[in-house]
Amino acid sequence: MSRPRRLITSRENYVTTLSRLFEYSTLVFSKKMMGRYVEDDSQSYTFGQFRTKVMEISHNLSRYGISAGDKVAILSQNMPNWTVAMFSTVTFGRVMVPILPDSSESEVTNILNHSGSKVLFVSSRLKNKVSQECIDKLTLVFDLDTLQITKRDDSAFTCEGWVSEPQPDSLAAVIYTSGTSGKAKGVMLSHRNLCHNTIAATHVFKANSKDRWLSILPMPHTYEMAFSLLYPFYAGACVNYIQKPPTPSILLKSMAQIHPTVMNSVPLIIEKVYKSSVLPVIKKSRVLSWMEKKTPRILYHLVGKRLKRSFGGKIRFFGIGGSKLDPVVEDFLLKAKFPYAIGYGLTETAPLICSTKVGTGKVGSIGFPAWNVEVKLQNVNPETGEGEIIARGDNVMLGYYKDPERTRGVITDDGWFKTNDLACMDAKGRFYIKGRLNNMILGASGENIYPEEIEQVINTVDGVNESLVMERDGKLVALVKFDDTVLNWNQAGEDKFFETLQQKKDAILDYVNQRVSKQSKVNTVEVMKDPFEKTATQKIRRFKYKDAHGDDTQIK
Repeated sequence: MSRPRRLITSRENYVTTLSRLFEYSTLVFSKKMMGRYVEDDSQSYTFGQFRTKVMEISHNLSRYGISAGDKVAILSQNMPNWTVAMFSTVTFGRVMVPILPDSSESEVTNILNHSGSKVLFVSSRLKNKVSQECIDKLTLVFDLDTLQITKRDDSAFTCEGWVSEPQPDSLAAVIYTSGTSGKAKGVMLSHRNLCHNTIAATHVFKANSKDRWLSILPMPHTYEMAFSLLYPFYAGACVNYIQKPPTPSILLKSMAQIHPTVMNSVPLIIEKVYKSSVLPVIKKSRVLSWMEKKTPRILYHLVGKRLKRSFGGKIRFFGIGGSKLDPVVEDFLLKAKFPYAIGYGLTETAPLICSTKVGTGKVGSIGFPAWNVEVKLQNVNPETGEGEIIARGDNVMLGYYKDPERTRGVITDDGWFKTNDLACMDAKGRFYIKGRLNNMILGASGENIYPEEIEQVINTVDGVNESLVMERDGKLVALVKFDDTVLNWNQAGEDKFFETLQQKKDAILDYVNQRVSKQSKVNTVEVMKDPFEKTATQKIRRFKYKDAHGDDTQIK
């Protein structure tokens, strides 16, 4: 590829493919740092060094006949070399197949087989999830930690692969997602889809090459890929990665070291910070408790400054997406002037549909339609104003891989994508999610019951970590997971344990049923010993619990 003949004055007009994004950023920001580990320099690239490495890896792919249109899978925890694998693929017309690091061996096998991937980049930490049968079928396997080839099909060496400059509507990625329904789907995203979201991010928050990102969500998820990989690449900014799992202590140490200005997260992380660090500090202090009642503005100012310091002191943008944020926590963030913003979308929309900007949030709202995205409600209930969110724009996927029937079920003939999310809209055009259509429970009198709204109430109970509400035999049942300190499961066979357990369950029933509508009252509470199984964005896999019966089934 040749350097653009003249200086590109408008990235927004020039960056229509990931190939052009690569060309622009690696030339314009060649001396800027692109990505590195927080702990050491074992993987560290300037944009110029990154360009050289990507060209080298692409050349190796071509030597073994890996051409434009061929599928290249990536299975790894977050690291700078993940981005190398991605751009070695998509820049030259190949198609990436990113695999979530918490996928099981059977899920990895299914994705590799269904996608027809010829190449796999895999980290040493996750290579045990790839069966020998899968490896035997692949032309090339790279160790992503070192970028060395660990398996090659020498018979393919004589076949020189061809590459091509992708067009905006060329396929860039097939991303497999089971969401919370359990039905795996291969979402086909084009270069246009991913570039559109990258540019849409600039209309939410103006980043620049001086910004410092901290990446903590799985890179194969479109949320992290769009806003913590592609957007900083577009802005010429450096992304920092943590080699160890991002536990609270590791995160605090890393944030104190690099002082990030941008982070993207799921609600669970900021909710845990609020419940474990903010609330206890206020409750244990007589002065702060008094201030909360008498001078709340001063209290929020002081606690807000402390919260920013815990995130490194320089945070300018803290994106929250993937699931709904607890309204109590959001109310606190607003009052504390913490620089958060809400994003809403799906893998199928690459992902952004709606968003808020820092300082413009409204509790419970997902904000306004994203840049150049049409959003409206269909089949609106005239009594409640609720309808399904549908969206249309350059963010909408090409379809589901090898599944035209499922594609026709979610994309209309005129290009509207049906999200399966129910919402309402206020007079100013802000949207508010009520729940998922396929999660909605129909009450005895035909009323709509949204389990997510009941769960939000349950989750405000002291000691409750998370919950799940479902219908069994016409009654509402709440599965509840307490914080680890609430119950001593080593005493699970003793009378005192069951007495405490029953008191906790009764307290939840009493608290919740005083705060929800008549049709949303919970009949039974069951307590979980083990954490719920979750998706990459920490949403509970509801389908896993639909058929679970019996009181406190997790007690052994």
